[in-house]
Amino acid sequence: MAAEGPGFKSAKANINLSTAELALDHYVAVTTEGESAGVEQLFAEDFNQKIQSSNAQSHSRDAVVKSLKKQKGERLNCAVSTDIIEESADYMVAKVTLKFENFTKADLVTLEREGNKWKVSKSINSYK
Repeated sequence: MAAEGPGFKSAKANINLSTAELALDHYVAVTTEGESAGVEQLFAEDFNQKIQSSNAQSHSRDAVVKSLKKQKGERLNCAVSTDIIEESADYMVAKVTLKFENFTKADLVTLEREGNKWKVSKSINSYK
């Protein structure tokens, strides 16, 4: 009960990113469930996001973090699946598929170990 005392919510969240799987799970929670705790911890300093479409776009780490913080508490109405494409001791590539009613978003996510934590270093999105 002491953890729920005054100031508890304002304390910086310490998210467990000790494995690639935990980091990937947190990435999915942040991008689809409106989770905002630990957003800054999750992304590598050189993170970038690319959106492949007729109007290709690229977004910096700061822009993505800012956008995700604005979506705090917003859950996407979609089915989510994750597939690990490649994995090594310090590197993982996963495909996160978000199936909405009228379209599907595929997100290729690259995670890298930085010290004893895993971070998302790249995200490439496409839509069908």
